[in-house]
Amino acid sequence: MNKLFDDFNEHIENRIGKVERLRELGYNPYPQKYERENMISDVVVGGTYKLAGRIMLLRGMGKSTFLNIEDPSGKVQLYINSKNENLDADLIKLIEVGDIIGVSGEAFLTKTEELTIRVNELSILTKSVRPLPDKFKGLTDPEARIRYRSLDMIMNPDVRDTLVDRAKAIASIRSFMAKRGYLEMDTPILDMSYGGGEAAPFITKVNALSSEAYMNVSPELYLKRYIVGGIDKVYTFSRAFRNEGIDKTHYPEFTLFECYESYADYRDMMDLMEHLYEEVFMTVRGTTKATINGIEVDFKAPWKRVKMLDMVSEVCNIDINDQDALRNYIKTNTDTDCSDMSKGQMIYELFETFCEEKIVEPTFIIDYPYETSPLCKKHRDNEELIERFEPFVVGIELGNAYSELNDPVRQRELLHKQSEELRGGLETASPMDEIFTKAIDIGMPPTGGLGIGIDRLIMFVTGSDHIKDVIGFPMVKRSAKHY
Repeated sequence: MNKLFDDFNEHIENRIGKVERLRELGYNPYPQKYERENMISDVVVGGTYKLAGRIMLLRGMGKSTFLNIEDPSGKVQLYINSKNENLDADLIKLIEVGDIIGVSGEAFLTKTEELTIRVNELSILTKSVRPLPDKFKGLTDPEARIRYRSLDMIMNPDVRDTLVDRAKAIASIRSFMAKRGYLEMDTPILDMSYGGGEAAPFITKVNALSSEAYMNVSPELYLKRYIVGGIDKVYTFSRAFRNEGIDKTHYPEFTLFECYESYADYRDMMDLMEHLYEEVFMTVRGTTKATINGIEVDFKAPWKRVKMLDMVSEVCNIDINDQDALRNYIKTNTDTDCSDMSKGQMIYELFETFCEEKIVEPTFIIDYPYETSPLCKKHRDNEELIERFEPFVVGIELGNAYSELNDPVRQRELLHKQSEELRGGLETASPMDEIFTKAIDIGMPPTGGLGIGIDRLIMFVTGSDHIKDVIGFPMVKRSAKHY
């Protein structure tokens, strides 16, 4: 038996022995089904209930046994009287903390006014062969909590609550988008090319095609092909993979929401995004206010709109049209080599370095230098700019949006330039995607597009401090360490 477990010990051996003892007594420790009729949250004094849940606490007091069980709706105390002829004393002796049981009985209040079920019937539904951590010490090691996430959810209900809120938030976005007439469409996870985001890709191989393939970086190019095909409003929740660093707000695998609307522009996307955030917060929290990094902010629409050039000019106290002044400011105040930077690149560098951190309330930073994206349309009033925005809160970027470029020749020029940068060694540049550009050649209507990092949204709506807190099963290094 010990060869089946990499950490076999006396506790596991003892529990497996109880599994066999249950079978000897004629009980199936793992029955196929149980007809649960109530949730713990349904329980009120005087009612009779049929519940199921995991034993989290068990204590004997003479001829009485008290247990606490939990289900997704809450927890309740159970009272077992050994004199009850409906209950098998041998079965009661074999149940332990961690087991899942089914019970029926009447609810009453104890002398200490604790809501309790007087058990009249008890069934073993799942015999646990691995003990839970100590009730008082719990599961506290950060690495162990991530590695054994199911156990983390059992021992730390707030973790489970966060992931439930994540599901509620995503459901509310789907409802919100449906009300606006959008259709949810699928896009590939594996692709022969990649694009739509500046990122180093994960590379794999498709044996059946004898070809190198890439994990999806962004669903953008596929969603635009839906638009070309005549589906006017599309969105997707896509798993995105970018082979980059991990910190509080970045992770190599994350959930990216993107949507595109024909005959719309970036101003329409601002309206959509601020109301989407508002909808999610009201659905999950019942308020649009949240505390992020110790600062209270309000996501209620409308959000502020601030031009990038105006903010750089104000924060750096500089003439953004004076290239020498821009270059001298960067040289004096940063370690960045700006000798080959254009004016637009220097403005963007100053914004990232000195302005982002000063943004507190949800704010759309709009009208970026044209050098910052090859997929965006030039500004209708200033050809040195593009119709792009990024929303920020407490210095954290929430998404990205454009009035999408649909000029076929200009699109080819920009993607060709990016392809050359890739060949020149820029790992985050994208290869030329001829299938996408041929779709744009056919003709894409004026389109507004928006991308939102769902994991960051969930962080804010749940009050979580790290992106790993809102991901069900984050990666951890291989280890033989046990809890």
